[in-house]
Amino acid sequence: MVGISTSTAYTTVLNGLLTAQTAQATATQQISSGETASNLQGYSGQSDTLLALQSVQSQTGAYLTNAQSTANVLSAQDLGFTQLNSSASSAATAISTALGSGSGETLMQSLGTSFQDAASALNTSYDGQYVFSGGAVTTQPTTATSITDLTTGAPISSLFQNGDNVSTAQIGPSTSVQTGFLADQLGTNLYTAYQSVQAYVQANGPFSNPLTADQTTFLQGALSSFQAANTQLTSAQAQNGLAQQQVTTAQTQLSDQQTTITNLVGNISSANIAQATTNLEQAQTAVQASSQAFLALQNSTNTLMSLLQSAGA
Repeated sequence: MVGISTSTAYTTVLNGLLTAQTAQATATQQISSGETASNLQGYSGQSDTLLALQSVQSQTGAYLTNAQSTANVLSAQDLGFTQLNSSASSAATAISTALGSGSGETLMQSLGTSFQDAASALNTSYDGQYVFSGGAVTTQPTTATSITDLTTGAPISSLFQNGDNVSTAQIGPSTSVQTGFLADQLGTNLYTAYQSVQAYVQANGPFSNPLTADQTTFLQGALSSFQAANTQLTSAQAQNGLAQQQVTTAQTQLSDQQTTITNLVGNISSANIAQATTNLEQAQTAVQASSQAFLALQNSTNTLMSLLQSAGA
């Protein structure tokens, strides 16, 4: 009977010690990591829910990152459109000024500068890639650098090297937005307007002061061409603006969704630090008590054995 009781006592004390040590380790892990458990087994019946939430969280994060990248590209394109529109409007203003003053002496200088702005705008890049390239992101969309490049005999189409792919961006499970614009579609009408003026000067000589009747008639037609090109570019920039609004709305929705999912995941995985601290203190007390009980039992057993040995002697 004594042996059985002692064995049972040892088992009880050891189980209590092991339980207390496990509780101490769990509480320590929760406090240090901030999470309820270190693996899915620790979440018991909520593991499937946690996995599903984490999957959606990861997917939402990917869409949010893509939306931000798309917003940056659209912003770069907007700057390019602004410069393109400025080129067309500057050219129209220069011609209007010449017609108003009756003098064309400085007109070609102004048009040469505004054309260079147009070519630069069509070669707008973001993060090392040309935004109006149509997929050929490492190829400069237009090779023209000067208004004189327009009258070398080669067709205007040869001055554009962009691809044909109009890019789109996926910013949600069922939401995509068209982000691409092609340099040749944006620039052909504007280049044609510049070309006509440069060709006229090459064929007839520079604009004079005062303008001749023929020069005035020609410039009135050229003015209409630049105004039409400006209208086209303004429309394209408006489309880009609509895409920006769509992406901004998607970013807001994705951010809200990400916050909600993060909170749901936190409700499952985040440890209650205050409770974990209390549990740790209780576990430490239990470990100390179990250790003392084990030592007391061990000392009692040793004393009993000594008495039995003495009696036997």
